[in-house]
Amino acid sequence: MGKFSLFGKFTIEVSNQEKLVTILLEAAESMQAVEGCTIYIVSVSPEEPDAVYVYEVWEDEAAHQNSLTLEVTQTLISKARPLITGMERIRTLEALGGKGF
Repeated sequence: MGKFSLFGKFTIEVSNQEKLVTILLEAAESMQAVEGCTIYIVSVSPEEPDAVYVYEVWEDEAAHQNSLTLEVTQTLISKARPLITGMERIRTLEALGGKGF
């Protein structure tokens, strides 16, 4: 059985991209200490200065849901929420393996 994986897109005002990236990279750093989080990658595209992408891999969906209840996660969500104008879950996937897995 594979791991629970999410690929999401946050839409923001162009002027807020760097701010959101900073918050999401802080989230990625905090995920280092969260059991069950295998991968948390923050990405941007030069063609979309109004978007930030996040790719996450978790041991299972329960681990992901549990991470959302952590104080550090709630704090970062409250910092990011005012910057976000839209969210799209591009795909929920079952990660099966690969480098860094």
